[in-house]
Amino acid sequence: MTFPLKCLLAGLAAITGCATHSPSTSTTPLPRFPSDAFITQRAILTARGKQFTLNGYLSLSAAGGKRLLVTENFGNVLADVLVKPDHSVHVMRSSPMFRPAWIKRFVASDLECIFGNDTKQKCHVETLSPTHFSVKRFWYTLDLRIVEVKPGRQPGGMFDETKAIQ
Repeated sequence: MTFPLKCLLAGLAAITGCATHSPSTSTTPLPRFPSDAFITQRAILTARGKQFTLNGYLSLSAAGGKRLLVTENFGNVLADVLVKPDHSVHVMRSSPMFRPAWIKRFVASDLECIFGNDTKQKCHVETLSPTHFSVKRFWYTLDLRIVEVKPGRQPGGMFDETKAIQ
């Protein structure tokens, strides 16, 4: 093979790249969900070498904000957080596994990255499919899957920062 032909083939290979598909990483995922909806989620949290299975119940309201309830498999509430449209974060309930400062710093931030439209913060979210996300931070990874989306208006009381869910 002549030198010019080798250069041409190398150039074509460099331009076309390889045929494997890599998931899209987005620093600001586009809104994929209705502005008013109830979303059921399943997640695996890996932190410090241990895995925890979690359930999430998220109420979205264009007027009220986002209310996320994180539970363990037996239904115990691990975190309850409300993020208002002005991006103020209200920890409604915490647990020994999810302390209030951790909920404010990480849970609310990850919630805004996946379901919000705040482009000011740096997101650590990899979009694997429209219903599958991976959040990778220094000491934890969250594998989040959307199980069900029920569009519709949510009860206004869900977005009152003075009321915790019992």
